Amino acid sequence: MSAGTPKNDASILDSFPNPNPGRDYEIRFECPEFTCLCPKTGQPDFGTFRIRYVPDQRCVELKSLKLYLWSYRDVGGFHEAVTNRIFDHLMGLLAPRWLEVEGEFKVRGGIYTTVVCRHGSRA
Repeated sequence: MSAGTPKNDASILDSFPNPNPGRDYEIRFECPEFTCLCPKTGQPDFGTFRIRYVPDQRCVELKSLKLYLWSYRDVGGFHEAVTNRIFDHLMGLLAPRWLEVEGEFKVRGGIYTTVVCRHGSRA
């Protein structure tokens, strides 16, 4: 990430043309080392993000997705807000036929949190 790029800015994300736009197929990503900051305490929150989608005309470029997810490391946000922000940024970039973003956060205060956002119908 360049010094001038704001934290968790969707402009980090890049895409490429879907090589098979006439076919419904699912793409899956898992990021088991996601980190953001608790907005109340400033302590790190750890989790796993799972992204699954059926592309339409665009596919997300993997290195840009990695850098985008890493950009949350110094960003404070509630689990619900972070998961919805990632979902919104991917929807804006890809306009997929179907998208599911799941943020599964490690225990904090004796409670595990999982947030799931979905769009469209699965192939």
